[in-house]
Amino acid sequence: MEIAEARNRLNEMRTEVENFGESLDLDAMNDEIAANEDEMSHPDFWNDHEAAQKVIDQNNNLKNRRDNYVRLTQEVEEATAALELLQEEPDDSDMQAEIEDNLERLATDLDAYRLEQLLNEPYDKNNAILEIHPGSGGTESADWGANMQRMYTRWAEQHGFKVDILDYHAGDVAGIDSATLKITGKNAYGYLRSERGVHRFVRISPFDSAGRRHTSFVSIDVMPELDDSVDVEINPADVKMDVYRASGAGGQHINKTSSAVRLTHEPTGIVVASQQERSQFQNKDLAYNMLRAKLYQLEMDKKETERSKIAGEQMENGWGSQIRSYVFQPYRMVKDHRTNYESGNPQAVMDGNLDPFIDAYLRWKLASENPE
Repeated sequence: MEIAEARNRLNEMRTEVENFGESLDLDAMNDEIAANEDEMSHPDFWNDHEAAQKVIDQNNNLKNRRDNYVRLTQEVEEATAALELLQEEPDDSDMQAEIEDNLERLATDLDAYRLEQLLNEPYDKNNAILEIHPGSGGTESADWGANMQRMYTRWAEQHGFKVDILDYHAGDVAGIDSATLKITGKNAYGYLRSERGVHRFVRISPFDSAGRRHTSFVSIDVMPELDDSVDVEINPADVKMDVYRASGAGGQHINKTSSAVRLTHEPTGIVVASQQERSQFQNKDLAYNMLRAKLYQLEMDKKETERSKIAGEQMENGWGSQIRSYVFQPYRMVKDHRTNYESGNPQAVMDGNLDPFIDAYLRWKLASENPE
């Protein structure tokens, strides 16, 4: 990289970091952190456990935003100092390599910081519950369901998130009939809410002896994991509970008792299930948490529909609409139909490279909610 090119790139990133700093008000943020820490030091702080946890969560979020910004400014300063040294010794190859590494690290951290600033919904910071439901299409659709489970697992692992399989039903021949994943990590729901909808796949099916091209559909539903502070009322009389034997990936039996739990909310028809835990009581608790999340999401969807009607917007149903196409034949392309963002490397996307699509969605969503 030429010195002039490195300087221009660094100046662009410095300007963006400075703009972030102007919007943060670090003095006010530090005052709020100090006030929270003073409150946390009081002897009666834990008398109200729920309120105490909210203060801790809020303070951790503030400190995270501040510390991430401070780290970016430090990286800008380090890159600036290294660039000045390189100008004095332009033929120093080790210093040139260090400058390139500094700029790449700064660009990566800046991308992550920029993406995090777009997470402005109430439960974006929460863990995510993600359901995968292959559509009609038999074994081909079931196989794509398994491919999507792998895709989201790889994405989560790349971000240091934990993935638990809450419920799993294998396909008759290959793939999955359905799967429910819990993805644990900061902002997991905020990132993954972009995935909610119908995903379309086109390829030459390995299950077709004639080698024909097939189109398959997989529906993805995503909900935030909610804690007890979110009030979602469920009448036990409205819920039907079934128990069954748990089985894992590949159909192997996890245990020989009926520990898995399926709940049906009869007024809405919502069905949730959990087979992760060994105890029926633990699975029941998990399933009720999932039901609360689904009912919350249903209520948010109703409010969004009403808001769209009031604003005069023509909105498609988020669950029933096709949001993204993955085409492997006759050309290779992944395209998001909401943002028009596309990638010519579908295999990289299936290997978990979803961040560009998530970033494009969050920017599109923010722009649609705040038109100029």
